Amino acid sequence: MSVRTRFAPSPTGFLHIGGARTALFNQLFARRHGGQYLLRIEDTDRTRSTQEAVEQILESLAWLGLSPDEPPVFQSQRAARHAEVAHQLLAAGRAYRAYETPEELAAMRERALAEKRPPRYDGFWRDREPGPEQAGKPFAIRIKAPLEGETVVEDLVQGTVRVKNSELDDMIILRSDGTPTYLHAVVVDDHDMAITHVIRGDDHLTNTFRQCMVYDAMGWRRPHFAHIPLIHGADGAKLSKRHGAVSVLEFREQGFLPEAVCNYLLRLGWGHGDEEIIPRARAERLFDIADVGRAAARMDYAKLTHFNGVYLRQADPEALLPEVMRRLARGRLDFGTEKAARVRALLPALQERAKTLAELAESAAFAVLDGAPAPDAKAAALLTPEARARLADLAEFLSALPDWNRADLEHWLRDYAEVKGVKLKEVAQPLRVALTGSTTSPPIDVTLEALGRGEALARILAAAEAPAA
Repeated sequence: MSVRTRFAPSPTGFLHIGGARTALFNQLFARRHGGQYLLRIEDTDRTRSTQEAVEQILESLAWLGLSPDEPPVFQSQRAARHAEVAHQLLAAGRAYRAYETPEELAAMRERALAEKRPPRYDGFWRDREPGPEQAGKPFAIRIKAPLEGETVVEDLVQGTVRVKNSELDDMIILRSDGTPTYLHAVVVDDHDMAITHVIRGDDHLTNTFRQCMVYDAMGWRRPHFAHIPLIHGADGAKLSKRHGAVSVLEFREQGFLPEAVCNYLLRLGWGHGDEEIIPRARAERLFDIADVGRAAARMDYAKLTHFNGVYLRQADPEALLPEVMRRLARGRLDFGTEKAARVRALLPALQERAKTLAELAESAAFAVLDGAPAPDAKAAALLTPEARARLADLAEFLSALPDWNRADLEHWLRDYAEVKGVKLKEVAQPLRVALTGSTTSPPIDVTLEALGRGEALARILAAAEAPAA
């Protein structure tokens, strides 16, 4: 039987980073075993589900490279099938009609609490036949839970998990208005989609025992279950906005690469020795659900940023350029092809220091301006009268150079410093401020070449002629 996994988010909000990890594990497991990875949008909660959330989930998965192998299934479109199975169970005597009103159910719960019993349904209609007074009245369909023994789940992460059947009640599978309950719909959908492995967060573990009732009552083979621990913040609490970004698109907005996010999520609760940087293709060969730990993982934003820096340094500059230019344009910086070419030339050097695309764009912004940005206080302090005089002299020297390329510029700058009897940094630092408005930049020869002779000389002369602060 071919392995088939699924990711099943509810479109009541944006895709959480924990959900993204679940999707990743499902995809990797399917790839490792040559199977299929599917997507089901569980949108049966019509009051909270939104089309905007659906679109955000699909966009997030696409950005991460986690789009499904088949078109997504929408649970809300399968209500007739869910009802069909419920009525099959009713006809087979595995379920029954329950006629309690909401008020009667509330009173039942209150009695149980008063008697210090769990507030479970007491099975009142389990063995009763409706009388004439029930004719035409609405009813829910409840499944008959096993009364004795225990339900055992051999979980691929949690190990053997048991629950006494006496702790389960006859759950509703079809409401009195004809709509299916979530726990019932999930089972029907997973069966019809031929899902072989259900890999999901361990907050669903308790649901599994109730879902097994439907599988067993229908005589369907249960899938393999693997409940992975949730992601917590550094303080051990459930991950939330107070810890930092939590939705996938927030990480994109902050300038993280999808490859880095997926690599980090892979290592969040799963490991392969001491190996940290694991590209997707290698992850597909290595991933084994048995290597997922049982303890909750803790989100470490500093480590994610480190991973992102590694992937930025390895990235093809041409692949990064469109996103960098988009971010610069969003900052209302005006530029054409000539200024874009400056950024393209600078990217390989800028990648060495940047940790995010946001930092990369920020560090490239000086290249698309007309003239250098105004220096900050630290940079301006380097433009002493002596440094300004040297910049004027340097502009004259550089304007006479026969060629304007990185190799020659580095050579001529060293020669200039030697002839003037000064250290190279005494030339380079004021020059860096003149070109970029900052004390940090790519190597001076790279910066000069990227700006081009005309723009570089104009910036140098502007710094040399500017009035002293």
